[in-house]
Amino acid sequence: MTDTINAQDHALTADQADEQARREEELIQRVLDSFDSTPDARLKELMQSLVKHLHAFIRDVRLTEAEWEQAIEFLTAVGHITDDRRQEFVLLSDVLGASMQTITVNNPANGDATEATVFGPFFVDDAPEIQYGQDIAGGAHGQPSWIEGTVRNTRGEAIPDARIEVWEADEDGFYDVQYDDHRVAGRAFLRSGADGEYAFWGLTPTPYPIPHDGPVGQMLAATNRSPVRAAHLHFMVTAPGYRTLVTHIFVEGDPQLEIGDSVFGVKKSLIKQFAEQPAGTPTPKGRDLGDQTWTRARFDIVLAEDTDEQN
Repeated sequence: MTDTINAQDHALTADQADEQARREEELIQRVLDSFDSTPDARLKELMQSLVKHLHAFIRDVRLTEAEWEQAIEFLTAVGHITDDRRQEFVLLSDVLGASMQTITVNNPANGDATEATVFGPFFVDDAPEIQYGQDIAGGAHGQPSWIEGTVRNTRGEAIPDARIEVWEADEDGFYDVQYDDHRVAGRAFLRSGADGEYAFWGLTPTPYPIPHDGPVGQMLAATNRSPVRAAHLHFMVTAPGYRTLVTHIFVEGDPQLEIGDSVFGVKKSLIKQFAEQPAGTPTPKGRDLGDQTWTRARFDIVLAEDTDEQN
């Protein structure tokens, strides 16, 4: 650390740099010691590790007081814009990759189990139920898309009656909850059949920006980062004895995949082909789409066993 101090302030002599490092390290130790009597061992571990990393960051970049004040103002603004409909702190976690890293840590590799990704802020608990082959769009605008697949475990066995929640934005990039008319559109749940099969009509996903009219958006603009998310369709799949899977599928060929997903949710295994079908192509379940084109995609879901539940 003495070398870092020297690099940042050439006016310090070697002795002064050593003394400065000693003072900084002594402060860190006093803060760490303040948590020694924490009754909860896990809370103690979290707080002391946070202190170590936070102080290491401050010392590494030699944070100025003006920069500290700017950071406090930024976090205050994040708090002020947060309400029961908008969670700017989660958005901040998302764009810093903290949400995705937490998911990665908590969903370790397990054979060919489907990879998890970010939950997003637009899930609701009371989505309507549909049956095999029905439509989740509910009047939302966009190109129709037929999504089908199976739900199986890592041994290849079918999982019947799995609950499959699906939700997505319309072609304008808005979820139903972002409208003020209380519509329910672009979301539903269905259950897998006896052989694990499922299918539904939805919309071909399109890219859209995360909310960027607040402090997080200002941060993205200041760092020349795009607020746009790659086109995706959300899934949450649950079944007794298995880990809950929260994931998306992404659209192969979406140009935003090359630019980057603003919340780092893309995983290669989740990129699927949405094959476009010409107008007039016979549709599954005989749906009449008139002169509309449509797409079809396959997403075979593999759930990992819930070892915590078994224990």
